[in-house]
Amino acid sequence: MKDFGLSRNVPVVPAQTALLVIDVQNYTMETGGEYAGMDPAEKEATYGFFFREMRQRAIPNMQKLLSACRGKGIETVYTVMAALTRDGRDLSLDYKITGFFCHKDDWDAQVMDEVAPVGDEIVLPKGSSSVFISTHIHYLLRNMGTTQLIIVGALTDQCVDSAVRDACDLGYLVTLPVDACATQSQARHDSALANNKGYCRQVTTADLLVEIAAAG
Repeated sequence: MKDFGLSRNVPVVPAQTALLVIDVQNYTMETGGEYAGMDPAEKEATYGFFFREMRQRAIPNMQKLLSACRGKGIETVYTVMAALTRDGRDLSLDYKITGFFCHKDDWDAQVMDEVAPVGDEIVLPKGSSSVFISTHIHYLLRNMGTTQLIIVGALTDQCVDSAVRDACDLGYLVTLPVDACATQSQARHDSALANNKGYCRQVTTADLLVEIAAAG
């Protein structure tokens, strides 16, 4: 293996970093459309772990990172799973098969109030797992001089993982705070982190907050 003298363990540089918040929207939480009509007992048995992880761990850590990043002038960009058309014809085949659907103007498509955008922060509706496939985020990030990404959100092993891998392949340095993302079981969360560790830098929110605070 050739040593190119490069590393993923590069601290964030605020002027060239963006915080990417993946799919933390009304649709994917307890009262959202993804779970509409589901029996409460079934919902708790199947998805209770995910809801608790989001409420008790991931969202509070996202809030801390949002505050720290905004304080340092780090750009914040959001994605939401949402169709641009009322019949969902623009969605990926995978989303159509799965049944994921909300329109970009619906309540379900809005970022949760707890981590809501501020000012003119960008929100990108996406119709596939990877934001890099179904939006022009790469173009936007390059326009803004972004070369480093902090990625948080849901689900760790699906849309977050897709964003991490695609971002790395497109030449971004990616930092993944391991406690600011969540999925539907601890095993799935741990497996995703083990699998994408070779693509990104993995840190705790606490350590990343210290790093951001010290950044020039």
